[in-house]
Amino acid sequence: MRLFALMIAACTALLAAPLAADPNDIQAASRSVVRVVLVAEEGGETFYVGHGSGFAVAPDKIVTNAHLVAPMREDSTIRIGIIPSEGSTTYGGKIVALSVRNDLALIEVDKGRLPSLALIASPLEDGAQVMAIGYPAAVDRAQGLDARETVAPMAPVKTPGVISGGRTTRDFDTILHTAALAKGNSGGPLVDLCGRVAGVNSFGSLSDGNDAEYGFAVSNRELFGFLRSAKVDYRLADAPCRSVAELSAEERARSAEAAEAARARLLADRVERRDLEENALRDAEHAIIAARENHIAFVALMLVLAGIAGGATFVLHERGDLEKRRIAAGIGGALVLAAALGLAMRPGFNQAEDIAIAALKSTATKDETAQRSADGLYICNIVPDRSRIIGASPQPVELGWTSDGCVNDRTQYGRDADGWTRVFVPNEDQTVSINRFNPDTSEFRTENFQLGLAAMQSARKIRGRYSNNACTTDPDAMADLEDMQKALRQALPAQPNEVLVYSCNAKAPAAK
Repeated sequence: MRLFALMIAACTALLAAPLAADPNDIQAASRSVVRVVLVAEEGGETFYVGHGSGFAVAPDKIVTNAHLVAPMREDSTIRIGIIPSEGSTTYGGKIVALSVRNDLALIEVDKGRLPSLALIASPLEDGAQVMAIGYPAAVDRAQGLDARETVAPMAPVKTPGVISGGRTTRDFDTILHTAALAKGNSGGPLVDLCGRVAGVNSFGSLSDGNDAEYGFAVSNRELFGFLRSAKVDYRLADAPCRSVAELSAEERARSAEAAEAARARLLADRVERRDLEENALRDAEHAIIAARENHIAFVALMLVLAGIAGGATFVLHERGDLEKRRIAAGIGGALVLAAALGLAMRPGFNQAEDIAIAALKSTATKDETAQRSADGLYICNIVPDRSRIIGASPQPVELGWTSDGCVNDRTQYGRDADGWTRVFVPNEDQTVSINRFNPDTSEFRTENFQLGLAAMQSARKIRGRYSNNACTTDPDAMADLEDMQKALRQALPAQPNEVLVYSCNAKAPAAK
C-alpha cells in the first residue's frame, strides 16, 4: 500500500511539473557519458564479459559502479575498455580507486581526454526533474546489436524521471527516482535539467506485481568523499539550475528598461545640449558686448590722450619749439591712429556663434578625455542573478582594457553593436566561448557553448583562417577578425549552455 502511494505521488509530480529540460544541456552532458566494457582474453581470442556506464569527473577520470568491475577481482585477464559517445577512438582504462561499501569505482583513462561533468553541491528536492543517462543493454538487444557493434562509439540513452526521495540502502545514501533503468545503466549519471550530476545510478527495483519500477542512485554525499579520498579535482556546481529561456526573458526585460532609460537620457542630453548651446551663445554675446565696451573705452582714452598731445603741439608751436612740436604732433597722430584701429577692431555680434562653437568643442574635448580615462585595469565580479552557472561560481576576472579593443595587452576584440567581442576556440576543450565587454556600462559577459567533436572541429577550422592573434589596429586585420567571428557565430547553436555576467570596476593603482 505504501509503495502504491509512493507511485501515485511520483506520477502526480510528473503531471504537475512537466519536464522542461534543455536538449542542448542534456546533449552536452551525454558527451561525458561512456560505455564501460569488460573483455577477457583466452587462447589469443577476446571475449565480451559485460558492460555498464560511466561518466567523466575529470578529463582522464571515469566514475562507475564497483559491482560493474567486480569480475576483475576474480579474473586478472579481464580488461577495461572505455567507449565514448562520439568520435572514432576508444580507450583502455585501469581502476585507480574502489569502494565496494558504497558501490563506487574510479577508472583512469589511458591517453584519452573527455569533457567532465559538474557535480551538484546540494541534494535535489523531492519532485525535482532528472534524467538518467547510460547504455541499457535492453536497448542494444532491441536494436539487434551484437557485442562487436556495442563497442563502437554511440550516443547514450536518456530517460526522464523525478526524485522520489532520499534513502539509506545497504549502509550508504541513495536517491530514489522514477527514471527508467536497465542492466547496463549501472554507473551512469543521474543529472538535473542543466546536465549536472545528482548521483550515480546503481540499481533498480520492481514493485510487487511488476507494475512500477524505480531507480536508485548513489548520492553525491557518497561520491564527494570517494573522490576526495582519490584526490580527484572535480567540478562542484553550487548555483541553482536556471533555464536559458528564463534568463533570456529577464535580459529582454532588462534591455527594454535600459533602452527606455537610454531614450530618456538621449532626450535629456538633447535638452542639455540645447541649453549648453543657448548658454554658450549668450555667454559669447556678453563677452562681445564687454569686448566692444573695452574697445570704446580704449578709443576714448586714445582720443583724450590725442587731444592732450594736440594741445601740447599748439603750445609748443606758439613757443617756437619746432623739435618738440613735431614729437608731440607725432604722438598725437599715433594716438588718433590707435583710436581708429581700436574702433575698427571691435568684435561684431556676428562672431558670437563662432565663439560659442569653439567653447562647445572645448567641452567635447574634455568629455573625450574623460572617456579615454576609462582605459585601464578592471576587476570584474560575477552577478549571480543575471547568470546561468553550470559549475562552481566563477572567480573574479581581471581585465586590462584599452579604447582600441586590446585586452590584457595580447588579445584583440572586435567592435559590434553591443560593445567589443571576441570568440575563443580552444585546442583541447569542447567549449567555445564568446566574451563581450562594454566599456560604457562596465559589463563583461561570457557565453559558453559546449559542442560535440564534429562541431568543435568545424569551429577550429574556421578559427584557423585568422592568423594574427596579437592586438592590432590594422583595418585589414580587423576586417578578417570580424569575418571569422561572424562565421563562428553562425556555426554555434542558437543558445549557449552557460551565461556569465560580470560587473566591472576600475582597479585602483598599487600604492608606491
